[in-house]
Amino acid sequence: MPDATAPQHGIRASQLVDDLADSFGDAPTVRVGTLLKNLEGRGLGLLLIILALPICIPNIPGISTLFGLLLIGPSIQMLLGHKALWMPGFIKNWAFKGETLRGAFRACAVVLRKVEFLTRPRLIFLTRGAWLFYAGAQTLLMALILLLPMPGANVIPGIAVVLTGLGLLQRDGVCLLLSVPVAVGATAWVYFGARYVIDFALWVWEWAEGVIGPLWSQLY
Repeated sequence: MPDATAPQHGIRASQLVDDLADSFGDAPTVRVGTLLKNLEGRGLGLLLIILALPICIPNIPGISTLFGLLLIGPSIQMLLGHKALWMPGFIKNWAFKGETLRGAFRACAVVLRKVEFLTRPRLIFLTRGAWLFYAGAQTLLMALILLLPMPGANVIPGIAVVLTGLGLLQRDGVCLLLSVPVAVGATAWVYFGARYVIDFALWVWEWAEGVIGPLWSQLY
């Protein structure tokens, strides 16, 4: 399989996503294995973009958790320094509705066309070596956050992964740097959000215990 980290120079990310959507034709369902096959040679950065950007777009239901799971593979790939895209066989058999997937990619291309003109090769050293290891660790953390059933836990980590993908695809170290504060914000949101949810649950429990306890003792 071709080098999954190699970008396709001279081709816009939005065009790559449009081409990918066209490659599925009118198929009613699209397996993950087919998606990965059509991604061969198009770059790890593009894979991150197409898995994360739909999560950031409203009104595309049912894909956030699945795409979050799929992001775990590329993130581990970056951590290990592997060059080829790889997924376990059972994951390759997972399927999406073709219409939903094509609609998601079309929406992604529209968003990319609005922002991709800002990217260009710069600070290229941040897109390889030890920095790629950090990007993998950060992407893995964002993927795990995406699996949490928590309001607002999708969009912010999704943006962090999209910035990472754009950085790798366009060899733009600035995008990778911008992904760091976004990832920190996503982590802080989950940490403080979970903390407040737990505190609120404990308060409700204590309140209920204080109200129901005396009533229970009077009845029995």
